[in-house]
Amino acid sequence: MEKLRLLFLCFHNNPLMAMKENSVDKVRGLDISKDITIAEFLKSVKHTGFQATNLGKAAEIVEKMKRDKATIFLAFTSNMVSSGLRDVFAYLAKNKLIDVIITSVGSVEEDLIKSQKPFLLGSFDMNDIELHKEGVNRIGNVLVPNDRYEHLEKVLQPFFAKMHDKQKKTGKMVSPSELIRELGVLAGEDSFIYWASKNGIPVFCPAITDGAFGLQAFFYKQDHKDFGIDVTADMQRLAEIVLQSKKAGAIILGGGVAKHHTIGVNILRDGLDYAVYVTTAGEGDGSVAGARPREAKSWSKLKEESHSVCVEGDATIVFSLLAFALKD
Repeated sequence: MEKLRLLFLCFHNNPLMAMKENSVDKVRGLDISKDITIAEFLKSVKHTGFQATNLGKAAEIVEKMKRDKATIFLAFTSNMVSSGLRDVFAYLAKNKLIDVIITSVGSVEEDLIKSQKPFLLGSFDMNDIELHKEGVNRIGNVLVPNDRYEHLEKVLQPFFAKMHDKQKKTGKMVSPSELIRELGVLAGEDSFIYWASKNGIPVFCPAITDGAFGLQAFFYKQDHKDFGIDVTADMQRLAEIVLQSKKAGAIILGGGVAKHHTIGVNILRDGLDYAVYVTTAGEGDGSVAGARPREAKSWSKLKEESHSVCVEGDATIVFSLLAFALKD
């Protein structure tokens, strides 16, 4: 016990430790007695600890991206569009607050469907067998009736015919980003592909044959064998954007092909300068979704001196707040 007491006194009275303690922030909570803006909230929670601190750091990194006029890549998985985050993405594209979108094709098809027919709010514990009998599909607590996909088929089949005619005239297959740009014209003004198309923001989708979109493309091709989509064509365009960027930053929601494609292509410029990850996945299984920014440095996907943070949390909550850092 005497040794322990002496060790404590040594630590407690050590001037070096005192100096270090004075040089770091102290943990303090949000002062909820005051009315504050979302921007002020993001600055304040940085001192809270845990993931609130990471959220505050994420807001700072987003502000740095904007100050340095970095090319901002926004990457997200399709379930983000199943949720109400779709409206946030549409706002960002409408106001040109992002430069590039990289996502999976489920985002595109669901964005298109929602511009005509809404998804519905249910609950996580609904009876899935009963839902199946009623022709309703469940994404967490979001419900998608089958007639939404029937509507999608009515839109996509004539659209593929139009793209097929373009292919015949030009002698070239269209790229996924060209398809999405043309599809955006058909979407409503509440759609992110509509505003991306209108404002010249490219939407890259490396897994274009996934989901209902890919299935409809397959159906069209059964009677039109020469129709095709050049999935490699976008690599040239994306590479040019990356190489021409003086600074590059990415906000990545979730994992999968959207995340991997975003960080992978930035190897061409020796990595991103800024990265904000939002995920609920752990890194213990070696997954793309769970990988932290520090791992990407080993691949030259992030620069060694890059500014990065990973916020562990549901993107519907985290990005709903973080989007204000982009807006402001």
